[in-house]
Amino acid sequence: MGLATKLNKATAFIKIVIKIVARIFSWVLLDRKPMAPSVKPGAALASINGPVIETERLILRQWRGSDIAPNTAMLSDPPTARFITIDGKPVTDELVGWRNAAVMAGHWVLYGAGMFVVEEKSSGKFAGRVGPWFPPNWPGFEVGWGIAKEFRGKGYAVEAARAAIDWAFATFEVDQIIHCIDRENESSKAVALRLGATIEGETSLFGHTADVWVTKRSAWIGRRN
Repeated sequence: MGLATKLNKATAFIKIVIKIVARIFSWVLLDRKPMAPSVKPGAALASINGPVIETERLILRQWRGSDIAPNTAMLSDPPTARFITIDGKPVTDELVGWRNAAVMAGHWVLYGAGMFVVEEKSSGKFAGRVGPWFPPNWPGFEVGWGIAKEFRGKGYAVEAARAAIDWAFATFEVDQIIHCIDRENESSKAVALRLGATIEGETSLFGHTADVWVTKRSAWIGRRN
């Protein structure tokens, strides 16, 4: 048997192995069961009956287990991850994505408020997240936003942020709301400008300098009226 024949057979064998491995991997993903076991009949689990806000095109609601995968997918996009993950790197690990969603949902459990899931009304799909954010040692009471790349260019960030700011001022005794935005994040700066926010300082977040944009209650109420 010549060398060329041997190489062709080896190549064909490798291709078959790759196809088999890929098929097995897809079966594993499709058949993966959720970590939580089934609940017994009559038993009840804890649930958060938080506020739900509807806008013309969006629903701002609480987090669900089904939001983990699309939230992780949003964070796997490098331009998105650059500005909203702690290390600025895309999330490619399932556990890291789960942990991020758990932090978002946990903020509601700890403080009674937090970032809402942004759901597109017309499709029912996860479109991003928006809302209050004030963990320990944060520069102030923030309303932040993050929209998945496939839903950008529709004005969803502004629409959702307006609703979240309305809710925050109606709920909390705060005179101003901040938005911490990386100086290179042009899209978020454009959203802040449309909201009427102004730069009033700077801060360091995760090793990056960010401008602190401010929305004052008095100015906000005046514009909304």
